[in-house]
Amino acid sequence: MKHSGRRQEAMISTRDRFSLDLAAGRLVGGSPQPSVARVAVIIPCYNEAAAIEAVVREFARALPMASIYVYDNNSSDLTREVARRAGAIVRNAPLQGKGNVVRMMFSDVDADIYVLVDGDGTYQASAAPRLVAALIDEGLDMVTGARVAAGAEAYRRGHVFGNRLLTGLVRHAFGCPVKDMLSGYRVFSRRFVKSFPAASARFEIEAELTVHALQMRVPAREIPTAYGARPDGSASKLSTVRDGLRILRMIGLLLREERPLQFFGACGGASFLMGALLGLPVIGEFWRTGLVPRFPTLIVAVGLGVTGLLSFTCGLILDAVARGRLEQRRFAYLAHPGPSRFSPTSAL
Repeated sequence: MKHSGRRQEAMISTRDRFSLDLAAGRLVGGSPQPSVARVAVIIPCYNEAAAIEAVVREFARALPMASIYVYDNNSSDLTREVARRAGAIVRNAPLQGKGNVVRMMFSDVDADIYVLVDGDGTYQASAAPRLVAALIDEGLDMVTGARVAAGAEAYRRGHVFGNRLLTGLVRHAFGCPVKDMLSGYRVFSRRFVKSFPAASARFEIEAELTVHALQMRVPAREIPTAYGARPDGSASKLSTVRDGLRILRMIGLLLREERPLQFFGACGGASFLMGALLGLPVIGEFWRTGLVPRFPTLIVAVGLGVTGLLSFTCGLILDAVARGRLEQRRFAYLAHPGPSRFSPTSAL
């Protein structure tokens, strides 16, 4: 009788708790209602005193519930003071380079949704609610603001061609249509940020972010956003040739790290083909005459063939290693819930 009474009491208590949850609106159809999202606007800066105040104030108006962080990268002007007066949380990033700053921001800032934007005033803050809403509504992990130039002065000479060239290389190497790989305006979920193994130091970071999304096969989308000219007194820190070569090098490194079988297979195939082109005439002559008059050529051909075979073997081994690393990143990604649990209005 005592056990029966306890079970009945427990059933009544459970029913009462369920009724209280339902009355409080915590349960709808047996599922918890969307919770409030913590949004962080993270802005890497280097000598942006002319633009940072407007950037901070505009994003504060566009996302009034967000915390705005400005990470100053050893500026020699008044960037820190201006950003602090505008209401931002200002922190120092000692290692020079945008990639180093982004890595530090992703490590230090704790949020559910991250809005990454440059501090130069070229991106439209009013588009941020639309990007955040798309992330939540569609359950995405990365939303990229694909740049649409608002005027001829928005892009520097050579940047349009360079962007198309590098974006095209990533598109063909990793097999996914991407229109604007180098955009600095992006919105991320927490699980994307906390599973991203940032390795780049400078402006290669955008290429690395794009490749990470492609390799992880996470849901991502590009949304056209306006892109304007810098304000007076602000100068670009991007070198068209030098940073373009760095980005190109990073694409090659990412291809080697993420797609080693394709990378080393292509190198091995090229080496084997060169060896065949050199060796086949020597073999043909030996078949006809029984003589090998060009013995050094044969040695080089055999060396190239062996090199090609070794390269392909390395690709097979490193492909297994890359799959293991990808699986580890996938576990880190799955350790955090997705953005679809939030209400869009709670983030804006």
